[in-house]
Amino acid sequence: MNSKVDLNEKFISFLEQTKDDTHKSVTHLNDRVLIVDGLNTFIRSFAVNPAVNEDGLHVGGMVGFLKSVRYTCDILKPSRCIIVFDGKNGSGRRQKIYPEYKGTRKVKRRLNRNVDWGTAPMDEEQSMKQQMGRLIEYLEQLPLTLICVDGIEADDTMAYISQQVLKESDIFLMSTDKDFLQLVDERVKVWSPTKKKLYTKKEIFDEYGIHSHNILTYRILDGDKSDNIGGIKGAGLKTVKKFLPGILDDQKFTAKDLLEFVEKSDGKIKFLENIKNSSNIIKRNYLLMQLQNVDIPNHTKMKIQGAVNGKVPQLIKYRFQTMFLKDKLTSGIKNLDSWIMEFTRLDRFRGLNG
Repeated sequence: MNSKVDLNEKFISFLEQTKDDTHKSVTHLNDRVLIVDGLNTFIRSFAVNPAVNEDGLHVGGMVGFLKSVRYTCDILKPSRCIIVFDGKNGSGRRQKIYPEYKGTRKVKRRLNRNVDWGTAPMDEEQSMKQQMGRLIEYLEQLPLTLICVDGIEADDTMAYISQQVLKESDIFLMSTDKDFLQLVDERVKVWSPTKKKLYTKKEIFDEYGIHSHNILTYRILDGDKSDNIGGIKGAGLKTVKKFLPGILDDQKFTAKDLLEFVEKSDGKIKFLENIKNSSNIIKRNYLLMQLQNVDIPNHTKMKIQGAVNGKVPQLIKYRFQTMFLKDKLTSGIKNLDSWIMEFTRLDRFRGLNG
């Protein structure tokens, strides 16, 4: 009984959190933009969604991705949705800084459009590549902007769009990657598809006790196991807040401020000494993790701008339905006509250019 009450309270709290945002009037295509971390969403869906089609073929990565994006559009009501994937050799820049970056990743992540959608048994990596390729074909039938630029990761593309290209838009970044929390301000928010939670400045402060503009400094100290980025020994959240009072301020406490602070410390606190003796790690992690001013070439920026400013594709419902029936996905998405209505809504915004 208590668990039901808790769930109801959480749902009511969630509705209160999002209702002000989702009922704002839209007068321009880019008023409310959802930007999806494509590979992050696909890998998560592939891992947790057990859906199989009528032939017994695993389709969880593909179906889970489509359902996750559709659900988020239904909740946040964006006027536009942009899906961003890592480009070929996207991790190259960071691996030059730190060769072990993402060194623990086991599955090769490659966008492969040229696939044979058959029913033969396959291993996990084959299934992942095949589902990814077919997923792209599905996404191309929906009113979505797809962006994949060689030599750059999705994180940088998403950050550049939110900080430089669509500077006047309300932005929702969809990802489980905590690095995006550093970008949250009055205009930019982060949607966690696993927690079903919209991270605003308030939500970040309530969860971490740190303002969003200082999340980067905390992340630099803590590191990121998922990307194989080591941090400073002992840099738990409680310890960081206890010995680094500047990180609690409503003013920015940067990596530079951090190093200056520990240089002036008296040497009696082991944690501060750990930071002082690991300034190279602080500088390295800043270069690897900061998204507020991404380091990408001008020609790459122009490609991203061109993709964002280009015409949004229209919904081609009959092609989507044909593919859906051919792939026998009815067990994954029960009522396609009802399900696709959210993309019909998105399709109506394509003409709102001013």
